[in-house]
Amino acid sequence: MKLPHFSDLVIFENDDYLVVNKPPFLATLDERVGGAPNMLRLARQHHDDIQAAHRLDRETSGALAFAKNPAAYRHLAMQFENREVKKQYHAVVWGTPQLQNEVVERNIETTSRGKARLAYKGKPAETHFTTLETFSRHALMLCEPITGRMHQIRLHLMYLQAPIVGDKDYGGEDFYLSSLKKKFNMKEGEEEQPFIKRFALHAMRLQFTGLNGEEIAVEAPYPKDFRVLVEALRQNQ
Repeated sequence: MKLPHFSDLVIFENDDYLVVNKPPFLATLDERVGGAPNMLRLARQHHDDIQAAHRLDRETSGALAFAKNPAAYRHLAMQFENREVKKQYHAVVWGTPQLQNEVVERNIETTSRGKARLAYKGKPAETHFTTLETFSRHALMLCEPITGRMHQIRLHLMYLQAPIVGDKDYGGEDFYLSSLKKKFNMKEGEEEQPFIKRFALHAMRLQFTGLNGEEIAVEAPYPKDFRVLVEALRQNQ
């Protein structure tokens, strides 16, 4: 994977905070094994003391906030802890649920293998879901997590029987263009590849309060793979 230029990812910056549009397949922080590139390492090539204020899964794209100084970090960390940060994600899911601010409250606990599960004895987790658009066999969903549990949106969509496209850990199958196009022809000897090579989840919008009390609201445009997936579903209904 070719590493992006960090400056090309920045979609908001002031004296205290910096928000990037994180590409898929880059972890936020160091992962368990090895010294693979990650967003924090890229950020620290430009800002020595910067800290990630939260994290996105490696495959999730979208708005990711960094704090440039300790006071800014504490200020935003408290907002996350008090559930004052507004987060909006878009997901492409299997099925065509018709939801309007549907609230899912199902506890989540982490397991030993970097996964999580719904469990009565887990920590409380709450997500609100609204259907933005439906296609023949899929839907584009707005997901608004109130809490910030591991894999929360993915698990709650699985609970709704609308798992995310490509999320094989939580019930979502890969999507192939041939399932939409009747005249889809492969070259002889070629094997069809999934249309998107990750689970289709994008952190669309992040809203929080700056150190001076100003509201900061940042939107992250879709990356190419997510945008092309939505366009293909629209064109082949």
